[in-house]
Amino acid sequence: MARNRPKPSRTDHGSGRGQGTRFAFYGRTSTIGHQDRASSRGWQREAADSLVAGHGAVTVEFFDPGCSRRLPWSARPEAAALLAELSSADRRFDAVVIGEYERAFYGDQFARVSALLGRFGVQVWLPEAGGPVDPGDPIHRALVTVLGAQSQREVLRSRHRVLAAMRTQAREQGRYLGGRPPYGYWAALHFPDRCYGS
Repeated sequence: MARNRPKPSRTDHGSGRGQGTRFAFYGRTSTIGHQDRASSRGWQREAADSLVAGHGAVTVEFFDPGCSRRLPWSARPEAAALLAELSSADRRFDAVVIGEYERAFYGDQFARVSALLGRFGVQVWLPEAGGPVDPGDPIHRALVTVLGAQSQREVLRSRHRVLAAMRTQAREQGRYLGGRPPYGYWAALHFPDRCYGS
């Protein structure tokens, strides 16, 4: 299934053998009509490259444009492709590096994804952890719990603020609430389990 989709989201940078750890970079942006994919990918990749400098290099990229963070990795095309490669004899990475926690994970997703990666000996590196996340370290466990709650809260807070502002404008200013809703909200409300990009 994953092999039939377009390939521009993924970039192979060679084997990276002899250069330390081979990293897969994973990134995501939630919309394609209101966020510039190139700049979003660029700042996430810059953070990832900075984190792994001196330890290895990114040898392959997986980037999901137009996917909600609420989707599980198995439902995001590029994240699913990364997971599918775990058991391959020709796997192109030894570890996964993320540019920002909120771009990749929502709620308790990190625990499930990192446990699966760990079964194949693949570590997850996060800028917020300053390197690889150690699931046995209580500080790291607390950190990812807080990050997961923060990621969830960011979505809920944005939704609440927009809807509350729209209600206030209608009540106090008599504004017409028709037309196009703020980006991401119509689709997220009607189709929460889907990617909105190509």
